[in-house]
Amino acid sequence: MLEGPIVGIDLGTTNSLCAIFRNGNPELIPNALGHKLTPSVVGVLPDGQIVVGQSARELQVTQPDRVAACFKRWMGTDRRIEIGGETFDSHELSSLVLRSLREDAENFLGMPVLDAVVTVPAYFNDHQRKATQLAGRMAGLNVRRIINEPTAAALTYGFHDRQAEKKLIVIDLGGGTFDVTVMDVFEGALEIVSTAGETQLGGEDFTTRLVAQVLQSQSRQLESCEMQFPRYVARLREKCEAAKRTLGQQESTTIAIPDDDGRFSDSPPTVTVRRSDLSQWFQPLVQRLERPIARALRDARLETGEISEVILVGGATRDRTVQEYVSQLFDCQPHAKVNPDEVVALGAAVQAALIVDDRAVDDMVMTDVCPFTLGVQVVKQFGNKEMPGYYLPVIHRNTTIPVSREEIVATTNANQRRVAVQIFQGESRKVSDNLPLGELLVEDIPSGPAGQPVHIRFTYDLNGILEVEAYIPQTGKKFQTVLTNHAEGLSPQELASAVNRMQQVKFYPRDNVRHQRLLRFAEKAIGEVSPFQRDELEAAIDGFEHAMESGDREWFEQMRTSLLLTLSALGLQMQDGDDE
Repeated sequence: MLEGPIVGIDLGTTNSLCAIFRNGNPELIPNALGHKLTPSVVGVLPDGQIVVGQSARELQVTQPDRVAACFKRWMGTDRRIEIGGETFDSHELSSLVLRSLREDAENFLGMPVLDAVVTVPAYFNDHQRKATQLAGRMAGLNVRRIINEPTAAALTYGFHDRQAEKKLIVIDLGGGTFDVTVMDVFEGALEIVSTAGETQLGGEDFTTRLVAQVLQSQSRQLESCEMQFPRYVARLREKCEAAKRTLGQQESTTIAIPDDDGRFSDSPPTVTVRRSDLSQWFQPLVQRLERPIARALRDARLETGEISEVILVGGATRDRTVQEYVSQLFDCQPHAKVNPDEVVALGAAVQAALIVDDRAVDDMVMTDVCPFTLGVQVVKQFGNKEMPGYYLPVIHRNTTIPVSREEIVATTNANQRRVAVQIFQGESRKVSDNLPLGELLVEDIPSGPAGQPVHIRFTYDLNGILEVEAYIPQTGKKFQTVLTNHAEGLSPQELASAVNRMQQVKFYPRDNVRHQRLLRFAEKAIGEVSPFQRDELEAAIDGFEHAMESGDREWFEQMRTSLLLTLSALGLQMQDGDDE
């Protein structure tokens, strides 16, 4: 058999899809039943057989205790899910869905499928991404790239509309997660500017709210009914999901109420639900969209009026209440020109084409951002007290990647010879509320009073590889560790190549002896110039020194040129030995 291609997989909370890029276009791969959507549901039959997809969804209605759904929400956590007397982790259940998709793809394509691009919510943290990577490996897949779902959706639109120039926002409300991503599109380039989201908000929550309201009309509570009458709730949930879809097209509908065993009589009681009721009940959930959208716009330094296009992604964006909210917020009509259930999988296939340098995408360029802040633990001083456990960001969220940034920390004790650099991910002020990623031990720091400097450098790339380097300026000694995060699908050769490319991203002009000499010369010249000229020279030195810290090549060259011009205008020119 031929070597298999890279498929794109949208591993969703409610449904999952698989796509392939071939003949110059992305296309969806049907499952064994001929459907594009495979329910992300796993069941265990009484004989121990495991079923996935539509069969499991049907089992969910009659034997809900034997079925698991919505387990994507628990990816990266210790939560275990019991079904049919067996216990599973969320990544184990996800691997069963991925394996089903892989087998369907192999049957459809007639060749082995070993490589995949898998999408995740943009706001998935490192543990959740690692769990997704592990699920892929358990399914027999080499996950070549983890890509954010809104980014994948944007790739689909960018592929079909390459010459557009606009600022757009992707509103991605799936079955269980919500993401919002702001991006610039111009001349075939897609530049992600900012992203935000919530991993516990999606269409399943809207359905649950409707179920709770219907139960309340029957003088019942959802929590107690789920415990006492699981079949009743499962069957009612099925009816509520259908009603939710119907109310997208009609003003009202009726929901039949089953008996406690989940069966319907010939004339079951019914509840009439109007679209206006749905809007009222869903309002608290819709309001939860506001905070991530505001954060993404704030990080992008944009107002709602500056967005030229709003793209809806995810099945839950079909809800009228959601559409009306988004329309009012941006004062424009959002659209979903590509099926919102399918657009992410298609984009994952486009990403696969980019990985293999397919000719059909050779004029496309995509940049992404780091969705979370990356930093280290530091000690803060309050009066005479030193308090550990505080967070110093090194790479801020929504920084375009690949990127390299530096912060300077210092020893806290006299003659301190070593520092354990604790690395974290998150936005909180204290590390206890952030996610630990790893540690780098720095040794052989020169003896001296407290305050000996150590330069901490982070370099992060599109594969999710984080290189952490500590530099001791007094000795020039460097310590390094590489955290592969969710890039475990890379081969040793690919990892080495990625780390090598990251070296080109690094720019630390302070390490250059010529730049150090220029700074020392300019500082000595302060004492030689007229008091009337001092402010001008000092401002040029400050700009140069600040630029040395920034890691921005263009700005550094501007400040270096400015300092040299200032020195020249003052009749000062550095000669060999002037910095001694």
